[in-house]
Amino acid sequence: MAKGRLRVLLDGTPLLGTRTGVGRYTSALAEELASMPEVDMRAVAFTLRGWRRLRRVLPHGSRARGMPVSARLLRKCWLRAPLPPIEVFAGFTDVVHGTNFVLPPSLRAAGVLTIHDLAFLDAPDELPPSDRELPELVRRSAQRAAMVCTPSQAVADVVAERLGLPVERIAVTPLGVDPAWFAARPPGEHVRKRLGLPEEYLLFVGAAGPRKRLDWLLKAHESAPDLPPLVLAGPGHTAVSDRVRPVGYLSDVDLRNVVAGASALVLPSRDEGFGLPVLEAMACDVPVICSDVPALREVAGGHATLVPFGDLEAMRVALSAALQEPPTPATLTARRTHAAEFTWRRCAETTVAAYRRATS
Repeated sequence: MAKGRLRVLLDGTPLLGTRTGVGRYTSALAEELASMPEVDMRAVAFTLRGWRRLRRVLPHGSRARGMPVSARLLRKCWLRAPLPPIEVFAGFTDVVHGTNFVLPPSLRAAGVLTIHDLAFLDAPDELPPSDRELPELVRRSAQRAAMVCTPSQAVADVVAERLGLPVERIAVTPLGVDPAWFAARPPGEHVRKRLGLPEEYLLFVGAAGPRKRLDWLLKAHESAPDLPPLVLAGPGHTAVSDRVRPVGYLSDVDLRNVVAGASALVLPSRDEGFGLPVLEAMACDVPVICSDVPALREVAGGHATLVPFGDLEAMRVALSAALQEPPTPATLTARRTHAAEFTWRRCAETTVAAYRRATS
């Protein structure tokens, strides 16, 4: 089974609804897999409502499988036993890929699981009530998987340590930067007015949540009144002062414009699995400031300003310096070159290599 065309079944549930990190990863991976002649890619969605929509969001030529089913009910079943198997909903396949932390059990398919991070193991109280069982589901899924994919070596190291997996069962499959980021331009006047953007601004990109540690960034920003306003792009943000501007969830086009127009992108996260906004900002010549945590340090590759996590004064200084010290042409070229090394094709190729290892 290690040679020939692979039948691959993706968990396409993250393709439905608002796409944040996992949704963007699943979408880009599905697009690449659908273009690879050695892969026969299809997808299944675990949801009672809107499951038929999966057909409309998959790449052209891909097939949607499945039937209406409650994801919550399935998870409760899978906590008790590896039943029902995925074949009940989607038929037989060579590989089943759990793209979002949970691997559906299978009768005979090789299981591949993507674990984006394990931050929830240290802060289970931050999980919503619907995800309280996630830590145990991830542990069981990882033990059942033939291969586990992680977006960074930092996550691979944590998976090996915390879940007790041998390193040969873990594959690092770095995320990619869409080529459109390299041509992104700052927003025009019409977009600025529509989104309420100031002429100059600092930017955070991501959903609201305790792990993002916006409290640290907000305090540093508030302590320096000479800094431009802070724009928060992503779902769940609220305005806390007249110098903080939430713009909500943005389309891909609007997001590229907003990032390209920022004076600097700031990621103050307590923990990350990858940190894709770091590379996307570099691709469109925007300086990056981020917390000095393993995944962000790895992904930035020496091209971002790293701030000791939680250091208020260091963050304030970094924000000010980003505005006062414009990057040189050589620095911009180095950042763009670094970002260009990360492609979704490479992500797909390393993932298919994991599929081959899982089926060998």
